Amino acid sequence: MDAATTYQAGLGGLLHDTGKALVPDSILNKAGALTDEEFAIIKKHPRDGYDILVQSGGIGPIPLDITLHHHERRDGSGYPDKLDQGQISELARMAAIVDVYDAITSDRSYHKGMAPADALRKIFEWSKFHFDPVLAQEFVRCVGIYPVGTLVMLESGRLGVVAEAHETSLLTPKVNVFFNTKTMNYITPRQVDLARPLGAGGADKIIRHESSDKWHVDPMQYLDITA
Repeated sequence: MDAATTYQAGLGGLLHDTGKALVPDSILNKAGALTDEEFAIIKKHPRDGYDILVQSGGIGPIPLDITLHHHERRDGSGYPDKLDQGQISELARMAAIVDVYDAITSDRSYHKGMAPADALRKIFEWSKFHFDPVLAQEFVRCVGIYPVGTLVMLESGRLGVVAEAHETSLLTPKVNVFFNTKTMNYITPRQVDLARPLGAGGADKIIRHESSDKWHVDPMQYLDITA
């Protein structure tokens, strides 16, 4: 896409939930399940956001479309207009994927965010009905199987945080290792490029993602070890 379209898509991403400003905090921050009446109020936010942005002026058709249609689903089960795959614009279909990924990986009052790798699996599962399967695959390719910031266990027993995804090999990102689970000690942080062979800084591999709560570590403080 050209730079102007990409800019407008990004603007849509920033503005898409404008309508939630009209949703009462008691509903937005409710810890339990929403009632049918409360969910009906939540479902108004795409249209409310669209109306606010139209009245604000100066907002182009792409951000308006993303704001209005980021909750539409390819099987017609979305809202507010119950559009199906052929009626939803490509950028709105893209925004739907990103919006859901952000929602399920973030800590909210009503749920604990899931690990990025688990969220990507969910996106794949839901793409059978809700999301464009091709765009879902492209999204995974962009963020990587193990997105930046993911805490991972390496075959060597070291814990590390994914620092940079590989352009073509999704299973071999650059990982900043900082903890040895065999000795239960912190180690001098260093970056391991899993795409490299033995003797060139690699020779290790990811066996699974891990929970920071389980290991009582904060992987984000090791995301940048050059400072």
